[in-house]
Amino acid sequence: MKGFVKWMVFGTVLVWAACNSTPEQTDNSEPEEEVEVSDQYGFVTDSFLVVKDKVRKNQNLSSILLPYGVPYATIDALARASKEVFDVRKLAAGKPYTIYCTKDSTGLATCFVYEPNAVDYVVFNMQDSVHIYKGKKDIEKKTRYVKGVVNSSLYVDLKKLDADPLLAIELSEIYAWTIDFYRIQKGDEFEVLYTENYVDGKSIGVDRILASTFTNYGKAIKAYYFESENEKGYFDAEGGNLKKAFLKAPVKYSRISSGYSMKRFHPVQKRYKAHLGTDYAAPKGTPIMAVGDGVITEARYKANNGNYVKMKHNSVYSTQYLHMSKIASGIKPGVRVSQGDVIGYVGSTGLATGPHVCFRFWKNGKQVDHRREELPPSEPISESSLAQFNSTKQRLDSLILSYRKPL
Repeated sequence: MKGFVKWMVFGTVLVWAACNSTPEQTDNSEPEEEVEVSDQYGFVTDSFLVVKDKVRKNQNLSSILLPYGVPYATIDALARASKEVFDVRKLAAGKPYTIYCTKDSTGLATCFVYEPNAVDYVVFNMQDSVHIYKGKKDIEKKTRYVKGVVNSSLYVDLKKLDADPLLAIELSEIYAWTIDFYRIQKGDEFEVLYTENYVDGKSIGVDRILASTFTNYGKAIKAYYFESENEKGYFDAEGGNLKKAFLKAPVKYSRISSGYSMKRFHPVQKRYKAHLGTDYAAPKGTPIMAVGDGVITEARYKANNGNYVKMKHNSVYSTQYLHMSKIASGIKPGVRVSQGDVIGYVGSTGLATGPHVCFRFWKNGKQVDHRREELPPSEPISESSLAQFNSTKQRLDSLILSYRKPL
């Protein structure tokens, strides 16, 4: 057993109630109270020998529990009983677990706790009868602030500032309708107030951006998160909705490999011709999203287009997505989809040299460059919520001001 034990916790953990006795007090005073302290999973640790380790490569439930005296019959019962809660075949190498053993000479495991991620855990309790259930650790939210200038890439610049680099993705989604993140440039500025989730004192990622300012090509755009009974989302300083009718791009945080052009040298046909779309290069299998609400009008294969989807958003706008590796399940003519729904996956079918999506945009029946279009906005803050929004904005602005370093 020693080879499997990384560290053990012994002894009693006690919290003593305060006793403010004075010289006048006699034996009639209240006795001190012992309070047993439970660990993060709800077990009183002084009752067990506690073993903590991580799943090794090719380990399964049997190889973990057999050294602690758990018979095959019990392990089989655990595996069967857990099917509706957690499939034990999904134990992953590198994930932590805790075993609670009896303190006698047998050191028998009576409980096994597995952590598939930083928040969730699965308890396999064998103390009386087999009982399996899920739980969650307490999450602590901390407010953080970061301010900087784009020098290389937003992802790298955030990392250098000791901020979660995935804020770049969050920002690109908030500003998806107002800033083309494929065209951010050196010298652009960002300021972000956000909350971050912590478990056991360690960060597990961004919770939510509360407020931000992103300056792109000299234009500063503010974003405030606001939620009321009727509204939820990000709004600018005047209460305008940052969510427009269309996303700026059908894939997240990729790169433009070829833009809209009336005369482009075609890499396959080896001749100059119009390219009435924008190519977004991304790894094969990257999800392709509908840039707006609408109805699917075409979803099929053509020699030049490869697998493609076309959709109509309203009487003015239509979009098309070409060269998919495959069309998403359930996407066919007549199906209504919402903005952000996955309609296919990046590929290189048809007339293409590498994995990308050729995105085409129609306005009043004519193909146009969507990156030059002024897209229609969504609904702003309602009059009934405006006072509440302004109060939220003032509070967030004051908080940002408190984080800024003096000049």
